[in-house]
Amino acid sequence: MSFNPRGMATAIGSLPHRDPEAACDVVLKNIPEIPIWPQLPRTDFREAMEIQYIEGLPCTSLDEEKRQMSFETSGEITAELETFYENYLAENLDHFKISPAFSRGLYAMEKRLREKRPPRLQYFKNQVTGPITLGLGRVDEQKRAIYYNEIFRDVLVKSTEMKARWLLRKFQHLGCPQICFIDEPILSAFGSSTYVSVQRADVVRHLGAVIEAVHKENGLAGIHCCGNTEWTILIDAGVDIISFDAYLFGETIAYYPVEVKAFLERGGILAWGIVPSSETILRESPESLARKLNERMNNLAGKGIGKDLMRERLLITPSCGTGSLTPELAERIFNTLCEVSHLVRNS
Repeated sequence: MSFNPRGMATAIGSLPHRDPEAACDVVLKNIPEIPIWPQLPRTDFREAMEIQYIEGLPCTSLDEEKRQMSFETSGEITAELETFYENYLAENLDHFKISPAFSRGLYAMEKRLREKRPPRLQYFKNQVTGPITLGLGRVDEQKRAIYYNEIFRDVLVKSTEMKARWLLRKFQHLGCPQICFIDEPILSAFGSSTYVSVQRADVVRHLGAVIEAVHKENGLAGIHCCGNTEWTILIDAGVDIISFDAYLFGETIAYYPVEVKAFLERGGILAWGIVPSSETILRESPESLARKLNERMNNLAGKGIGKDLMRERLLITPSCGTGSLTPELAERIFNTLCEVSHLVRNS
């Protein structure tokens, strides 16, 4: 799919609003060309990023009182695993659906878009929590990260594939190209002593499988990491869009100039998270952020990557999701995002 965003804006999924309609209003007002369906973690713990995508997974346990989710792997698990793999092999996407109880924002946005298509809509963006983040963030009954269980690691990868495909099918009625971001914040800890046993080749392979699933539905695959990481992991996995915190970690993308240049030349896109998703936004203006973005791009240009190429392959985003903030602050971030995009596209 050919995609030349040239400074268009989109966002990471989460918003702090409890009213799905209010969240949809913020999205459609500020990012009408590439809207998202909003994740609303404050409406219910089931909308937390590591829980929202568990439907269809075998051996999961939800603790309503503690508002937690874990895996129970010590009992008789064969039947649940068989059901999972039967549905995966049959490509039964509905088995992996996200129900309204796990995403009010998804269904609110779907309803709004069916009622009235935004006149400026060009693309639609979905998001899934990636298998590395989910696997290292959730544990079994022994309090061991489920990622280290090879059987369930494979389950997480395959479930993420199907969730992404289900989402892309769900919004197929829009008739526009779609994007699916794989949210992998845990990659910022890759290589640390905490996760020393997580192998690079495995991460590349697992992410590549999800990317391939997105491509199977004719979607563009992005990966979002809101910290520093080894960005070539994403490139080697075959991603189409690298989404990163350009406000705090903008210089890190320039550590890999050869690989990034090749990535852009083959059609890859950098989603610059130049709008901070924190109270820092109160100290910034659209103009100051546009200047900061230009500085970051100049740094990359100094490594041999043409600015014209960067501008053609440029998305503008917040640095991360806004789900942990106040609605007022989140709306300030979205408003600023819209204005920064306008400045960049008209510069």
